[in-house]
Amino acid sequence: MRLLKSLSLLLLPLSALAAKKSTSDRFKDFHTKSLTSTPLKLDDQLYNKLTSAPRDYGVAILLTALEARFGCQLCREFQPEWELLAKSWNKGDKAGESRLLFGTLDFVDGKATFQSMMLQTAPVLLFFHPTTGPNAKVDIQPARFDFTTGNHNADTIHSWISRQLPTGPKPPVVRPINYIRIISVTTAVLGLITFATVAAPYVMPLVQNRNVWAALSLIGILLFTSGHMFNHIRKVPYVSGDGKGGISYFAGGFQNQFGMETQIVAALYGILSFATISLALKVPRMADPKSQQAAVFIWGGVLFCVYSFLLSVFRLKNGGYPFWLPPF
Repeated sequence: MRLLKSLSLLLLPLSALAAKKSTSDRFKDFHTKSLTSTPLKLDDQLYNKLTSAPRDYGVAILLTALEARFGCQLCREFQPEWELLAKSWNKGDKAGESRLLFGTLDFVDGKATFQSMMLQTAPVLLFFHPTTGPNAKVDIQPARFDFTTGNHNADTIHSWISRQLPTGPKPPVVRPINYIRIISVTTAVLGLITFATVAAPYVMPLVQNRNVWAALSLIGILLFTSGHMFNHIRKVPYVSGDGKGGISYFAGGFQNQFGMETQIVAALYGILSFATISLALKVPRMADPKSQQAAVFIWGGVLFCVYSFLLSVFRLKNGGYPFWLPPF
């Protein structure tokens, strides 16, 4: 018995050395494979071999279901981002200084693993911390990324993995140059410049016309002074019943209004504006004195009547409004 115990104590350092050599060789073998094909395509056997303890390296494994029959849209959308992250990391860390491996286990190749973990959904991203070395964790349970919140792109996963590895290099995600997008944007810009050059002689006189800008400004002023934004913010009704079987077009109180009321007030403001502009600009240019006099009376009457109706609208909304003009 004493002899056997002594032999066991003598062989203990050798067994520890063999285990250390085994995990180092395992990382070297998988890292060599990842330089030519990354992320590593796994099955049940390779998954168990890669994640078995002890290990002095980290492993990021995506459990997914890519075949169309499984209907995992997120799996197919995320797979290109996962492959981009793995290739960028391996390209920036060819020497394996980060001691990190990337792997993908599809449901078709890893049914036993899915069943042993009782997984009902995919994708699932697991990070296995080293069990030995400077980044070793006491808890051997893998960290799991939450796919239910946030963005699911390579940059997000890179940040999550970087937090799992406090030390060592963390190569950035390098996206390939999108030549199709560059060509499309260049073609669109050149087409826009060509169109602007050809259309400039026809468009510039219209853009520089002050009457056009005056009309647009007037429309904008009438639109917003009549309460258009109020209707969109408050979601007011278009009209309402008056309680007597009829329809009420004006809401009581200055803090309430209907959609139809806004259109009526905008029309009144438009008529007043057009009458004022005609009296100020058109009438003085009339050569016939009689026509000019008639125009003054007509537009003056329009101004008087429409403004009288506008004051009556104010009194409908608030009976205490003190101003009025005949005939309304």
